[in-house]
Amino acid sequence: MRNETRGTLELTLAMVLSGTLGVFVVESGASPFEVVFFRCLFGALALGAYSLVRGFFTGHGFTAGKLGLAALGGVFIVFNWVFLFEAYEASSISLATVVYHTQPFFLVLLGALLTRERISAGKLGWLALAFVGLVLVSGVRPGDTASLKGLGFALVAAVLYALATFVTKRITGVRPHLIALVQVLVGMPLLLPFVDLGGLGGVGGGGWGWLVGLGFIHTGLMYVLMYAAYAKLPTAKIAVLAFTYPAVAMGVDWAVYGHHIGLVQALGVPLIVLASLRVTLARAAAPAPRTVARAPEAASPAATRAA
Repeated sequence: MRNETRGTLELTLAMVLSGTLGVFVVESGASPFEVVFFRCLFGALALGAYSLVRGFFTGHGFTAGKLGLAALGGVFIVFNWVFLFEAYEASSISLATVVYHTQPFFLVLLGALLTRERISAGKLGWLALAFVGLVLVSGVRPGDTASLKGLGFALVAAVLYALATFVTKRITGVRPHLIALVQVLVGMPLLLPFVDLGGLGGVGGGGWGWLVGLGFIHTGLMYVLMYAAYAKLPTAKIAVLAFTYPAVAMGVDWAVYGHHIGLVQALGVPLIVLASLRVTLARAAAPAPRTVARAPEAASPAATRAA
């Protein structure tokens, strides 16, 4: 099998798994803080075991500064999950996932604010188009508090993921598996004060199965597949395949819970997808800043699509 073909299959499977994430979260029956805590716990076991078997801890490449950046990224990534899962509860998996895919635009804005990266007229146009799509897809009506809350949670999650991506891209020479491992390890003590360990007996056996799945499937297996694919595929193909995730999420939400977006909302989806794709590809084509060395271990820009 050709290298690129294998990478395509790996990333497609990873994005399909991403699309089922919402079902695991909802069916666990746990609160968003508890879900993320156990995702971090079981995910750390999965990533730690994989890294140990592959020998990634030898010559890991971490310095104090890189470890600090990874930990800071972990703070952003963990609370990004909390807000995304809150959005699932407040609105629907479909709405939350589509709104969540405004991440690339916040990354552009962060670049402009923190590194004085110039926003071209073309990017401003795509940002405006995405905003129109966001207004359409939200479908929020006056007095619709639940949908408005879900929209807000998803937007906060997108901002936090953009911050995590911005920080993580500054880490070079370290395998992404180890960066992800640090992030989930940071999440456990961070979220422990919000977890009612005494009340977890009500989760039930089935709920624990969903939580274990979130850690081992959606944090262990999914990340391994993504990082393997990134090394084999051009950025343009990664960006296109990443949209398998929202497509599957919307299909699963309809099949399992009967949730579907209306006609007006559906008109906004391709606007967000098209604008997001164009901005992602434009960023990938831009020359890398001189201050940041490129490394094969660095996380791909398209990782901003992954939950």
